Amino acid sequence: MISLAEEDHLKRELLGLFGHMSRMRRELAALQGSDDTRSFATMADTLDAIVENTEQASNTILESMEAVDEIIGAVRAKGDAEIGALCDRMTDRINQVFEACSFQDLTGQRITRVVNALKFVEERINAMIRMWGKDELAKVFEDVQKEAVPVSGDTALLHGPQRANVAIHQEDVDKLFSQDDIDKLFG
Repeated sequence: MISLAEEDHLKRELLGLFGHMSRMRRELAALQGSDDTRSFATMADTLDAIVENTEQASNTILESMEAVDEIIGAVRAKGDAEIGALCDRMTDRINQVFEACSFQDLTGQRITRVVNALKFVEERINAMIRMWGKDELAKVFEDVQKEAVPVSGDTALLHGPQRANVAIHQEDVDKLFSQDDIDKLFG
């Protein structure tokens, strides 16, 4: 059995994880140009769109390089030894492009793993929030706010300058654990 201090610590960590997931949602929504920061599907959809766009770009590159390779074959058939040597060099470069485009498969696999991990983490966080209940966590959040140390000086600059439409504003942070957000979570 865990002590009350350990339980309080777990609740604080849970609120921290929930806050981090909410920030991730906002950042991905900003990248996508969406205002829907509540939906985890937005994060997964954004990452899925990255995989799809990368695959489309890779396919276009590969198809174009295949067409260029066919043209080189036709030039080689009509030319002399010097033109043949130049065609061989171009074919070598084309093969390097084909090899480089294999990144798309690896990227897609890695992003899929990230999406699955994020979904798993969010499911666990939401299960714990439901377990403790919104009223209990709201009390812990109030305590955390009272204990919060304001960030200043160089620490405030750790994220560097951000574009205005990407930067997180204090109003967004204040809304992070508003009563409305907590109510929506338990809908």
